[in-house]
This record gives sequence, C-alpha cells and structure tokens, in this order.
Amino acid sequence: MLGDILYEGARSITGPLLAHLGASALLVGVVTGIGESAALVLRLVSGPLADRSGRFWDWTVAGYAVTVLSVPTLGLATALWLASGLVIMERVGKALRAPAKDTLLSHATHATGRGRGFAVHEAIDQFGALLGPLIVAAVLATTGSYKAALVILAVPGVLLMVLVVMLRRRVPEPAVYEEHPTAPSHTLVRQRLPGRFWAYAAFTALTMAGFATFGVLSFHLVTAGLLAAAAVPLVYAAAQLVDAAAALATGWGYDRFGPVVLVSLPVVAAAVPALAFAETPWVAVAGAMAWGLVLGVQESTLRATVADIVEPGRRATAYGIFGAVVGAAAALGGVIAGALYEVSITALVATTVVLQAIALVVLLLTLRRIRPA
Repeated sequence: MLGDILYEGARSITGPLLAHLGASALLVGVVTGIGESAALVLRLVSGPLADRSGRFWDWTVAGYAVTVLSVPTLGLATALWLASGLVIMERVGKALRAPAKDTLLSHATHATGRGRGFAVHEAIDQFGALLGPLIVAAVLATTGSYKAALVILAVPGVLLMVLVVMLRRRVPEPAVYEEHPTAPSHTLVRQRLPGRFWAYAAFTALTMAGFATFGVLSFHLVTAGLLAAAAVPLVYAAAQLVDAAAALATGWGYDRFGPVVLVSLPVVAAAVPALAFAETPWVAVAGAMAWGLVLGVQESTLRATVADIVEPGRRATAYGIFGAVVGAAAALGGVIAGALYEVSITALVATTVVLQAIALVVLLLTLRRIRPA
C-alpha cells in the first residue's frame, strides 16, 4: 500500500510535470513508453537472477529503494533530462523487485490461501493507488508546486523502507511457509518451466490482447459526448473499487473451488466492449465497471495461480516472464482496441469475442493440469 501511494502518486502527474519542464507530447510518450518497457523487459533478467541467488529479500529491498529515492528526487529536478531519467528509474525499481516480491508473497499465501492472500494484496494496493493521487492532487491544489507534491511522498517512502526491513528481520526465510521444502535453488533453476505454465501464459496473453485499456474506454466516454471530462476520474475511481471487490471475491472462490473461477475472466472480458462502447451513458459506465472487475481478477487470482503451477525454485523466473507477457499483451490489447475503434465498434466487439473464446478454450484445456496448494 505504501509503495502504491508513492509511485502511483508520482505517476498521476508525470505527464504534466514533464510538460512543465518543457517536454513535448512526443517526448512524454517516449519517456513513459521506455519506462513501461523497462518495467517489463528487465523482469526477464531480475526474475532468473533472484532464483539463482535465492536472495529474494535483497531484490525486493533494492527495488523499493530505487523507487523511494527516485520519486522525491523527481520533485527536485529542474532539468528535463534529469526528470526524464528519474521517471524511467522509478520503473526500473518496479522491474527489480516485482518477481522477487511476488515470490515472497507466494510463500506467505501458502499458509493463508493463495487466492485470498493475493486478493487482499491487490485490494490494499488499490487503496494505495487511490490515496497516492489524492494526496498529490491536494498538495498541488494547495501549493501549486510539483516539488511539494512529490517531495511529500518521501513520507510513505521512508515508512515503506522501515516496514520492509522489519519484515525481513522477522521472516528472513519466507520459504518456511511452504509445507514441503524443495531442493536447493542452484539445482532447481536448471529445470525448465513446466508446459502447463506456458499454456497458462498463452491463455493470459490471449485474454489480455482482447481487453481494451481504460484510456480507450475513457476516450469513448468523452468524445461520444456521454460524460464530461471531469467525470471520467470518478468513473475510474469506481472501477478501482470494483477491482478490489472482484479480487477479494475471486480470491476466496479460488481457494474454495480452485482455478475453475478463472472461467469468469474471458466471459466478462468479452462483454466489456459491447457495454463500454455503447451510446448510452449508463451502459457505457456499466462497461467500465465490468472492466474493473476483469482487472481485479487479472491482478490477483491470475498471479496466485502461477504459484500453484511453478515450484519455488523457479517461481521468480516464472513471475518475471508472466509479468512481461501480461504487459506486452495489455499493450497489444490497447493497440487493437484503439485501431478497431476508429474502423468499427462492431468489428472491435467481434474481435474481442473471438479472442476471449479462444482464451476460454485454452484455459479449459489447461485447468486439469493445475492443482491448487
């Protein structure tokens, strides 16, 4: 939660800040695009390295430290090149810690129920993602200073580092939560990831590629004259609340009924464009809420399932690859939705239905090979 307050607060004003320092729209797009690419591609490196070293806490602490240092410093930057570098640096911190942090979480949730554990994690994340931008907005509205709005985020940053260090001391070896100790990491890392992981990754890629981004949804809400621009953030906030509720519900369902609950993901995702790109305001808003529901499942139960597919010795590698697949497929989904929206909404809906139908078939073929802990 503290981490999300920190970096989501900063990301909420990245574009305006860079523009304030003289950046063009093109440069903002290039900088943020490089940052997101780094956050994905570097996981393919940090994941295997975390597995090989077995030092998951070190990678987690280092990743958070990079973010904690870069965000407040961004507020102090007066040169555009420095601010641009710090924006990218924050995303690098995300890439460094994500696979290791998810591996630590997978160990702890073995004792609590993986579905519920990842769901609670996502719900608390969403609370932080809401609180961070609100703090930044309040400071910016009061002071008119980007510097003050970003420097104040050093407070949750310091609290974050204190908490992470305390947790590391309290549970230096989170793998003890697993019931069955595995072989040393240096032997397990030589093993290949199981075929069921790649099948599951293919399902995830398909369902994400057939899923529009909120940017496209919000574009329709405003350009179609359905809502005023000022109302869009309220819709987004409501979708985040649905995200948290969906994560908790499907997480509980995963622990009780197993990965069969994931069948709901492509089914609901297929309905999103038909609702969200409607010409009636309340129907389009309902589509945005469905979008939030799908996002909640993606951010919680999908990640929980990875831990039940892959053994601990290769789990950070799997999370690194899985994160890259999700990010790349999400980017593709945004491109597909944006391109087809300009051509035909009917074509967009049809394409989404086809992709989600294929994803559902892949999931059904994969389900029998997944055994929840």
